[in-house]
Amino acid sequence: MSQPEFANSIFPSSYSLVPVNYFSRKCWQLSLGLLWIFVPSWGNSYCQTLDTIPTPIPEINLTAQSETPSNSAAQELELNPEIIEDSPVLQRWLQDVPNVLEEIRHDPSFRTRFRFGYSQFPSTEQAGGLNIGVEDIFINRSGFTVSGDYHTSFNGDREAYGVDLRYYLRPLGRYVNVAPLVGYRYLESNDYTTDGVNLGVKLQLVLSRTGAADISLTQSFVSPGSEDEVGLTTLSVGYAVTPDLRLSTDIQKQNSIEEKDSRVGIILEWMP
Repeated sequence: MSQPEFANSIFPSSYSLVPVNYFSRKCWQLSLGLLWIFVPSWGNSYCQTLDTIPTPIPEINLTAQSETPSNSAAQELELNPEIIEDSPVLQRWLQDVPNVLEEIRHDPSFRTRFRFGYSQFPSTEQAGGLNIGVEDIFINRSGFTVSGDYHTSFNGDREAYGVDLRYYLRPLGRYVNVAPLVGYRYLESNDYTTDGVNLGVKLQLVLSRTGAADISLTQSFVSPGSEDEVGLTTLSVGYAVTPDLRLSTDIQKQNSIEEKDSRVGIILEWMP
C-alpha cells in the first residue's frame, strides 16, 4: 500500500486536502517530541527508585551475644542470676551434674580433730594431768590417716605418747567403719616402762556426719608377743557443740602383766 492510500484509509476525506508528505513529517516530529519528553524522566525516576531502595542490614542478635552463662542458666531455671553467682553448688551443678551417691560414699563422714584436754588417772592415786593430740589427718582421702597423742600426769608418775597410721577398710563416707592400725607407742607408769610397735584395730560408728557425733572403740597391743606386751582398750565419744568445736570423752584401760592402769579424759576438739 502506498503512503497516499495509507493516509486516506486512516483519516476522513476532509483531511485529504492536506499533503501526505506534510502529514507524515508532522507525525514523525510529534513522535520524536514525545520520546524526548518521557524517556529521560522515566530513566531518572527508575534510577531514583533504585537509589532509594534500602539495603538490607544483617540482623545481629546482641542479646544472645551479651548473655553470660549464668544469665542463660538463670533463664532456664527461672532464677535470679545473683542467686547463681552467690551459690558455688549451683555453679558446679550447672557445669557438670555430680554423682551424689558416689560423693556421699567417699566424702569423709568424720573430720580431722586437734585435741587438748584434761586427764585423770584413777589407778595412780587419782592424779591429774593433761593430754594433747590430733586424730585422723587424711592422706589424700585414700583411706589412710595419721593420728598422734601425748598424755602425762602432773606428778610425773604417768606418761604415754605415740603415733599411728590407720587404714579405713570401707569408704570414708560410711557410718560404720573399721581401720587396722600400726604405729609406735611409749608407756611409763610407777611399775614399768615399755615401748615398741603398736598394732590394733579401730571400730568407728558415726552418729551424725562431718564430725557432729561419733563413737569409737580401739583395741591395740604395744610390743605384741613380748614379755613387755601391754594391751590398750580405748572408748571415745564425741559431740559437736559448734560447727568447728567438739567435746570428747576418753576412757582407757591399760593392761600389762605387772599392773592394770586406767585413764579418763575430757577433751576439747577443734575441727579445721
